[in-house]
Amino acid sequence: MASLKDLRSRIASVKSTKKITSAMKMVAASKLRRSQDAAEAARPYADRMGTMLGRLAAAVGGVQGAPKLLAGTGKDDVHLLVVFTADRGLCGGFNASIVKASRLKIRALKAEGKTVKLICVGRKGADALKREFGGDIVARYIGIEGKKGINFSSASEVADKVLALYEEGEFDVCTIFYNKFVSAISQVVTAQQLVPFAGADVEEQEEEVTGSSAVYEYEPSEEAILADLLPRNVGVQIFGAMLESSASEHGARMSAMDNATRNAGDMIDRLSIQYNRSRQAQITNELIEIISGAEAL
Repeated sequence: MASLKDLRSRIASVKSTKKITSAMKMVAASKLRRSQDAAEAARPYADRMGTMLGRLAAAVGGVQGAPKLLAGTGKDDVHLLVVFTADRGLCGGFNASIVKASRLKIRALKAEGKTVKLICVGRKGADALKREFGGDIVARYIGIEGKKGINFSSASEVADKVLALYEEGEFDVCTIFYNKFVSAISQVVTAQQLVPFAGADVEEQEEEVTGSSAVYEYEPSEEAILADLLPRNVGVQIFGAMLESSASEHGARMSAMDNATRNAGDMIDRLSIQYNRSRQAQITNELIEIISGAEAL
């Protein structure tokens, strides 16, 4: 049984931890609002760009001389995975879920005889994946999120690296892995193919929204528009993934710190009850000893 001094030390230690987790929860909550607004504001632009590119791709995809980012290399032997995680921990299963999904994908591709290359955005993903796939990591980016949050220049740096590797023929297919923000307590692990461009069925989307399938004419030609927008789309989608990942990280951290604060409070209550019972038992024993001594006299 722990002594009263040990119990007092444990209670003081848990109270200090509770103050820290409570402060981290408030900081994460303040960052979450800003990150959530940024992620939600970026979604319409990224969605509409994807829709327009999908419409253009449907018209140009089978034409000889289509842009390389659309047509692809004609092979899928080398896969580039861009994994987005956080630089810090204490955010529940946020990092572990991304690392797990990425590791499963890497193993599946290697089991099929494919070559895998990795770009890790975030310290936690790089540290976790380098243990098993250290030789496959071609680039890592740490400290992407500044004091004012995610900016497009950081996303452009990652996008330029992806495009440069593609121009050099270093990979055939590029897929990004990130947590899509749903709410403060819910994030969805998402895998999205960037290269070659793979758009959804645009006609079905338009019919669901408007009830009809529109016909569009473009000036200049579809090929010229695609040549300009496809590289830009890589940067836009990476920027959107970074914003979604940032909002998910802060939401997961806020939820984790809230649970930690509640657990610390429960532990303090249990330790306080144990301390009071031990103290009462000690006082009772002392009284018994005094009464027994007085009766012996």
